[in-house]
Amino acid sequence: MRYLIHLAYNGTNYCGWQTQPNLPTVQQTLESALTTLLRTPVAIVGCGRTDTGVHASDFYAHFDLDIPLIDNLVFKLNSYLPPDIAIFDIKPIADSFHARFSAISRTYKYYVSNERLPFSQGLYCRIYFELDIDAMNEAAQVLMQYDDFTSFAKLHTDNKTNICHLSEAHWDREEKLLVFTITSNRFLRNMVRSVTGTLIDVGRGKLSLDGLRSIIEKKDRCAAGVSMPAQGLFLTKVVYPNSNSLISNP
Repeated sequence: MRYLIHLAYNGTNYCGWQTQPNLPTVQQTLESALTTLLRTPVAIVGCGRTDTGVHASDFYAHFDLDIPLIDNLVFKLNSYLPPDIAIFDIKPIADSFHARFSAISRTYKYYVSNERLPFSQGLYCRIYFELDIDAMNEAAQVLMQYDDFTSFAKLHTDNKTNICHLSEAHWDREEKLLVFTITSNRFLRNMVRSVTGTLIDVGRGKLSLDGLRSIIEKKDRCAAGVSMPAQGLFLTKVVYPNSNSLISNP
């Protein structure tokens, strides 16, 4: 039987989601905990592959199991896991469901502030200059006019296409933070962090809207801005067909 896991994690202490030899990852930590509690090897498939230091407040994974689940598995799993990983729900799901390929959109948020925020350390990127949020929102709307994001893709990956269909891109103020929200049917590796860095160049007055268009149309990663640090990035929403009945929220 196939099961769906709804979870969240603080990525600070992990080298991303995906298992890597001799490195701490969220996938490896969760698989190890499930294997111990269920007393059978468990392999998990995640909804995405967040990079080292990136967080997820809304993440889904699935696993297949030939034996019944033990009672109170969510409680026992949360008791066993380190405190920077939280399990919200585990439930049966159709065998046709795939945590990664069944998703129809994902939303990321990137948090920046030019203030020192001691209670948000590791959860935002500290900057040391003022930003023009109106200019950055104009730039975000320019992004929405394109679907080829080669200029923001990590080089030398196995992507078959760099086409992404954005449905949302905007900046907002949340108290002392500036938050960039972006939603797409798919994302390229490192795309959100490099897009954010380029939009921040617009907000600093270092890049014009025409300059942004030129970067996108060059389809050259070397033309774009710097990639922002990982700690400010969160995966915040994953949407599946009939999501309201498919998943439960914390």
